[in-house]
Amino acid sequence: MVLRRTAIFLIATGILAIASIGGAAALDYPTRPVRWVVGFAPGGANDILARLIGARLSERLGQPFVIENKPGAGGNIGAESVINAEPDGYTVLLVNPSNFINTSLYANLKFYFPRDVAPVASFIRVPNVMTVGKAVEAKTLPEFIAYAKANPGKVNMASAGTGTSTHLSGELFMVMADVKMQHVPYRGAGPAVSDMLGGQVQLIFDSMPSIIPHIRSGALRALAVTTAARSSQLPDVPAIAEAVPGYEASALFGMAAPKNTPKEIIDRLNREINAVLADPDTQKRLVELGGDPVIGPPEAFGALISAETEKWKRVIEGAGIAKVE
Repeated sequence: MVLRRTAIFLIATGILAIASIGGAAALDYPTRPVRWVVGFAPGGANDILARLIGARLSERLGQPFVIENKPGAGGNIGAESVINAEPDGYTVLLVNPSNFINTSLYANLKFYFPRDVAPVASFIRVPNVMTVGKAVEAKTLPEFIAYAKANPGKVNMASAGTGTSTHLSGELFMVMADVKMQHVPYRGAGPAVSDMLGGQVQLIFDSMPSIIPHIRSGALRALAVTTAARSSQLPDVPAIAEAVPGYEASALFGMAAPKNTPKEIIDRLNREINAVLADPDTQKRLVELGGDPVIGPPEAFGALISAETEKWKRVIEGAGIAKVE
């Protein structure tokens, strides 16, 4: 009996020691560079936000947050690489609307996003902007709708990839406005916008951060924003809902880590990200990009992930969009 009690004591002591070591490692975090996976090509909203927030985190935590662009499969390649990574806090994911959308859009995913990631922090919610090239004659949204109805399938609608919010914002618009356009998916918003500028495609529902510089320069023209109300960054640009009642779509961004990442690390990252978002200079930059910071604990971001997943599921089912095999 004495030997048994001694064995139990030694095992318990060993477990406590391991837990103590793990807690100490979390307190020291990070001690080496953090790999931040972005599931799309450089130049789009995902990349812009990751580099902005990553630079601030690098300054605060003393280790570089290295952006790794892993485009493909509407963001699924990047998401799966993080989900399967070691849950040690040194691999994180830039969360974007495709992660919520793909849960319902793809038939054979090897993961369920809300279940298989550890939410870290939300960043920002922004509108997409319905934007056309300079060669498009329609100057207003009603004029564009009339043109698209008169010329079904002749407008090429670019997107950052099948299943992205830039795609489904357009699909929702086609259903609600009763128009038909040809979807042209790209491997990220950057290449899509490049072809917009070159005139190969006529329209994109791109997110505010990546498209607004081209709108402000006059290279492209904004017809409408996808939020229910107008954006303060483009006050003269109407909301789609003004011509298509009930239309609304917006993009939520944040950070997630592999499931089972230590809570101490999740909480540390959350505190630092919230401090970055509360910084006046960062807030100013985020507002310039078209949205307001969304500050909160990991649990709040987890609730938003679940809510967004359900929202886009309803859009996919309501629009009758076929699942991607």
